[in-house]
Amino acid sequence: MAGSLKDQTCIVGIGESKYSRGTPFSDLELGLQASMSAIEDAGLKPRDIDAIVIPGGFGTTAGDYAACFGIEDLRFTASLEEMGGAMTVCAVETAAMALVSGVANYVLIPFVARWYSGMKAREGTSNEASRIPAAIAVRDFYMPYGMGAPPQYYSWMCQRHMLEFGTTHEHLGTIAVTMRRHAQLHPNAVMRDRPMSLDDYMNSRWVTYPYHLLDCCLETDGAAAVIVTTPERARDLKARPVYVAGIASGHPYPAHEIPNRRDMFTIGLTHAAPRAFAMAGVTPQDLDFAEIYDCFTFQTLQQIEEMGLCKRGEGGPFVMGGRIEVGGEMPINTHGGLLSQAHVCAMNHIVEAVCQLRHDADLRQVKDAQLGAVCAWGGHGHGSIAVLRR
Repeated sequence: MAGSLKDQTCIVGIGESKYSRGTPFSDLELGLQASMSAIEDAGLKPRDIDAIVIPGGFGTTAGDYAACFGIEDLRFTASLEEMGGAMTVCAVETAAMALVSGVANYVLIPFVARWYSGMKAREGTSNEASRIPAAIAVRDFYMPYGMGAPPQYYSWMCQRHMLEFGTTHEHLGTIAVTMRRHAQLHPNAVMRDRPMSLDDYMNSRWVTYPYHLLDCCLETDGAAAVIVTTPERARDLKARPVYVAGIASGHPYPAHEIPNRRDMFTIGLTHAAPRAFAMAGVTPQDLDFAEIYDCFTFQTLQQIEEMGLCKRGEGGPFVMGGRIEVGGEMPINTHGGLLSQAHVCAMNHIVEAVCQLRHDADLRQVKDAQLGAVCAWGGHGHGSIAVLRR
């Protein structure tokens, strides 16, 4: 049933470690910092947690958290790998299913990233040992032609969009500059003290055409976590619950190949977004804001289109004129995103959406925010989306 998960679960705790480029902490230490912060935010004790969903990533397991927190009766665990960066929102979907089925009461979802001090992003999809399925396709079919890192093969989509729809560097640069401007408003943003102008963007070095350096997300260290439970249990907790009104995941076809797709712009979000909005009973135009996975500027623009904020091919004009800024018609990535806050594979996007819907976002607060969405991207276009409401 399309509405089976609507408003049956809610996020009641959020937490983050400090985001940085270089950390003295291990994967587990970072994860415990963020998790403990989320548990305290919810008004729970560590032993109240009875389920843990690990959305892939770096070297932590559910057993590690259970041992450190003294959780002796861990009732449910899951680990997600297939969807790359989209696995964080997919983890919320997994938690919702566990809660609605009665398997669990309080689900912890921690995500750790050490893209700067640990495995580099470029290694994640060119090294089979990374456990990312797309790595095999990259190793066998892309690397022999010199295409071994995400900006190289993601740029194919961007070039095609420029050719078909006239998307420009100014459109992409507007996204980058806006994300940086939003990061200036966030106390836990890596690029908080580094302003960027459109000229800075245009003059930044090439990485792979049509991507400049400032089209590319950060490599950072840090962790974020959320706690998910049912509305009934949320009544006894201290934090305002944020309801999961709609949630869905989707996959491109073929999953780990780009050039051989019939339509290069059809991604997982193309399939998932209509399902999530139908479940929530709203439209994309009803949103007050959106937190969209911004691994690269064009992938942000592509998801704006594929989630339905505008028609395909209209994303370039859509982002212009201040529309996606705080105070604009459709604020995007009010925390600065992966481009300027930190790269935590959309877990920081979920945390920010909850802050917005609690009306706790300080200078970056979207006025009277009632409804928002978080979109995540992974691999070669896997997608997941959560529609959240106050």
